[in-house]
Amino acid sequence: MSASPRLQLSPPWVKALPLIGIALLAVAPLLLPEFTVTLLNYIGLYAIVAMGLVLLTGVGGLTSFGQAAFVGLGAYTTATLTTTYGVSPWLTLLVGLALTALVALALGFITLRLSGHYLPLGTIAWGISLYYLFGNVEFLGGHTGISGIPTLGVFGFELHSGREFFYLIWLAVLGVVVLTRNLLDSRSGRAIRALKGGSLMAEAMGVNTPRAKIVIFTVAALYACLSGWLYAHLQRFVNPTPFSLTQGIEYLFMAVIGGVAHVWGALLGAGLITILKQWLQDWLPQLLGQSGNFEIIFFGLMMIFILHRSRDGLWPILLRFVPQAPAAQRVTTVGQPLARRPVVERGQELLSVREATKRFGGLVANNQMSLDVRAGEVVALIGPNGAGKSTLFNGISGVDPLTSGEITFRGERVERLPSREIARRGMSRTFQHVRLLSGMSVLDNVAIGAHLRGDRGYLPAALHLERDEEARLLAEAAYQIERCGLAEHLNDAAGSLPLGKQRIVEIARALAADPCLLLLDEPAAGLRYFEKQALAELLRRLRDEGIGVLLVEHDMDFVMGLADRVVVMEFGEKLAEGLPEDVQRNPAVLEAYLGGVE
Repeated sequence: MSASPRLQLSPPWVKALPLIGIALLAVAPLLLPEFTVTLLNYIGLYAIVAMGLVLLTGVGGLTSFGQAAFVGLGAYTTATLTTTYGVSPWLTLLVGLALTALVALALGFITLRLSGHYLPLGTIAWGISLYYLFGNVEFLGGHTGISGIPTLGVFGFELHSGREFFYLIWLAVLGVVVLTRNLLDSRSGRAIRALKGGSLMAEAMGVNTPRAKIVIFTVAALYACLSGWLYAHLQRFVNPTPFSLTQGIEYLFMAVIGGVAHVWGALLGAGLITILKQWLQDWLPQLLGQSGNFEIIFFGLMMIFILHRSRDGLWPILLRFVPQAPAAQRVTTVGQPLARRPVVERGQELLSVREATKRFGGLVANNQMSLDVRAGEVVALIGPNGAGKSTLFNGISGVDPLTSGEITFRGERVERLPSREIARRGMSRTFQHVRLLSGMSVLDNVAIGAHLRGDRGYLPAALHLERDEEARLLAEAAYQIERCGLAEHLNDAAGSLPLGKQRIVEIARALAADPCLLLLDEPAAGLRYFEKQALAELLRRLRDEGIGVLLVEHDMDFVMGLADRVVVMEFGEKLAEGLPEDVQRNPAVLEAYLGGVE
């Protein structure tokens, strides 16, 4: 099997841009005036926090206004321990990170249970709480703050000035950039990206979404803590003002304006807001004839304008001016393929549904439904719109558990298991309404399906210690894409494909999980005649391999030419079951579909 990499930028000078940037940073303190170096120091500190918001908000879809409070935790931890107890500043970094992780875990377990607008409101609440804690606790210096924080020493060299501190700050920035990019370019990174597409799809592919959310929440908090620790030793003084809710909102401004889904967007946003703030604080009082925080008004208007014109921020706009090559079809050889699930003996029962009932208040969507699927068999579930077919699918796969009834999968009761655990046991599915991450490539979308076939965690991903496993996962995804006839779209954005091909991408994603039972919800919808023929041929091959298939479909020609058995539903109940030819002659079925027989 082979896997193709991401899109590649062609011009050599484009690939050299990061090295050019590092070289410019290396000489900046030697050439620039003190004020500009100080400004660059603050840009670096703010960029570290904004990069946490890229993970949390831009990629994970979780909005936080409280990151300034975590900056304060890092700053106050080192300020207190170094000035009161004489602890080494480098040791206080470890203590601060540990304390921040504990606080983030505690707050995350509470806050991340909220959804919609309640989540950002929750982050505002604890952001304000921690801010007032810093200002009202006596041993933290109250609103007066803590002074006399010692300088940092690196290999015996004391960092007294901003010029000397510059290198440490930007080394930290580059380290955070590398860790973040590594994390996002991995199995764990795809799990994080899947959060933005909704937990329903991610859980069905085996992603532990609560764990992914708490991980990125904690990582973003640790980035903020690191920024706070650096800030405290740069300033050698802390008070509560820089850790207020206003500053938390400003961090979010930086991430959104720069490009909240892009690592380099965090740097762009931090630089733009910091420089603009400095200029506006000088110009606006002269222009308006009075002092005040008028720059906040400007930033608010700027935010509204950018959200109207470019919701992805300014970084994607800049990328349009960078020449890009077509998708490169470089092949990566993979030594050891992924382990496969033991083949279930053909004819053995895979799925047994007994008296499945699902109620939504007074509405009974499924009523005493029973069916079974065996290995190497295609069972079609048909019925008029609103018959309850997709609801039954959701109950079987654990996406929306049944009200009552029994579901046995491979001899094990699973009706009370979460969908990710059912997926782990060998059931995979597609959705009635396509659930792909439109901005990601077809390859990465399909690789999400193979999530449970890898086991390397977030830390190995951030350090890129899982490259062998990642290559094998991508190779499996590429194989399934080719198997489904979409090899020419490997590197295309999934959202750029027509609806019919997006459905095929979902099937490839489901196959990447190496299932023994495949649940397909209207797989032929939107396909043209020859595409339907190719899909039918693929499903026949899967059946011959011993995979069980349960499909919902409205195209009767497609169903009757493919299914071994057909189950008919009407008003949430089973109307008929049998061979395709018997079902087609059943008077009750004709009544349900055609309104009766003459």
